[in-house]
Amino acid sequence: MNQIDSAINKTINILREAKHVVVLTGAGISTPSGIPDFRSAGSGLWEHDDPMDVVNMQTFKRTPARFFNWIRPLIKTMSTALPNPAHISLAQLEKVGIVKAIITQNIDNLHHDADSQNIYEVHGHMRQSTCLRCYAIHPAEISEEAVVVRKEVPLCPDCGGVLKPNIVMFGEMLPVRVLNGARKEVQKCDVIIAIGSSLEVAPVGDFPMLAKRMGAKVIIINLGKTYMDQVADVLIRADVVDVLPRLAAAFHPLSE
Repeated sequence: MNQIDSAINKTINILREAKHVVVLTGAGISTPSGIPDFRSAGSGLWEHDDPMDVVNMQTFKRTPARFFNWIRPLIKTMSTALPNPAHISLAQLEKVGIVKAIITQNIDNLHHDADSQNIYEVHGHMRQSTCLRCYAIHPAEISEEAVVVRKEVPLCPDCGGVLKPNIVMFGEMLPVRVLNGARKEVQKCDVIIAIGSSLEVAPVGDFPMLAKRMGAKVIIINLGKTYMDQVADVLIRADVVDVLPRLAAAFHPLSE
């Protein structure tokens, strides 16, 4: 048995004993669906742009076209992306009662598309946009048509104000109710699984350490290194689409 097989078996045993499992997902769970992450050399979205400048609320208010020119390719990619086996496996683990909550840093909607239910989107999502003038909320289709098809800044059909996607930009607060709900899940969990996240963005990246300090077991599934690797109870350095289906398969009898 190799190291990865041993780590997967150990994880399965931990999950069998767990009462409240919480999952934290980052960009690495969606890269197999064709969505680029932010930091990978050669392919990351921040490779040629300064995030503090492009995805910044003050910059957006001054020159929204710059943001939409940057995000246009990502919107096109996300509109056709499908959940991969990792997303689907987490939904299956939730369905059979193993996973109680998914906290995600992603804005791509793939956990919803995979039919997961208890999701905390701490960095927002692209399903809706909000008018910066009248605060009306509109479905994403209105913005997508303007940005992708007409290559324009999306405007509110009610008042003509600029529509901002309901994602969290630099200079904005995280959604308080979502963040507080996610933190409560972490505080009561006995196992947290961090999947495809570099754990570099606070405060969500601090959740595994918070859980560890409160006595929970920490499982890391990630191709890259994280600050939690040395203190994790299980570290699986492998592709999420290879690991998660094996975890879900171990609990198939529970759904029969």
